[in-house]
Amino acid sequence: MPSSSSPSSSSARKPLLISAGVALAAVTLGLVSWQATAPDEAPAGTSSAASAPKGSDAHAELAKLARRESGDKLALGRADAPVVLIEYSDFKCGYCGKFARDTEPELVKKYVEDGTLRIEWRNFPIFGADSEAAAKAAWAAGQQDRFAQFHTAAYADGAKQKGFGRARLLELAREAGVPDPERFERDMDGEAAAAALQKDQEEGYRIGVSSTPSFLVGGQPIAGAQPFEAFAAAIAKAKARAQAAAQ
Repeated sequence: MPSSSSPSSSSARKPLLISAGVALAAVTLGLVSWQATAPDEAPAGTSSAASAPKGSDAHAELAKLARRESGDKLALGRADAPVVLIEYSDFKCGYCGKFARDTEPELVKKYVEDGTLRIEWRNFPIFGADSEAAAKAAWAAGQQDRFAQFHTAAYADGAKQKGFGRARLLELAREAGVPDPERFERDMDGEAAAAALQKDQEEGYRIGVSSTPSFLVGGQPIAGAQPFEAFAAAIAKAKARAQAAAQ
């Protein structure tokens, strides 16, 4: 899985203050290193994990990061879906592309379409200026309701190799069917895009995200482009927790 040896320039910004619960969850995440298959268990040989809060407690806090905003242009699925999958990704990340092409369409077909799952995107660029430019472009496409189409075009097989320079981003916007190219450029270069990117980055860094793709499924961390079955199991657990809490 690709990771950043040093945070991008945006990561140098001072993180926002967070609740004690989420801070505690972040400590847990650091200890378990975003384990996908056994997030409630400490890694072998990690003695300090014995003093960490249990995974279920951390999951409950992390689940609160779901924004569930009905007007979120970078989200897919019902705002009141019982399970929210939060994805921290970079358009230059090869494994993010693999997830986007191989696994996400299955999740949409099986869980989003029946109302079980909501997918919320977080721009988390860790590979430099081109990554940040692509993130802002994706946000700008979303303002014209073309985020999903831009996402598909940017993660198409072989797209990453063409880079994310200015001309390429405009080409991707055309492929995505963005109706107003001039507005797209204004939005991409504007303060709102930069603020939205900073918000997503700060959220990721403060809970311990250091590589992409990283996910929260109902608050359960999943690291990397895991197979469909790993997400299906996490969704089933999160749905059961949601149903139990509603009773």
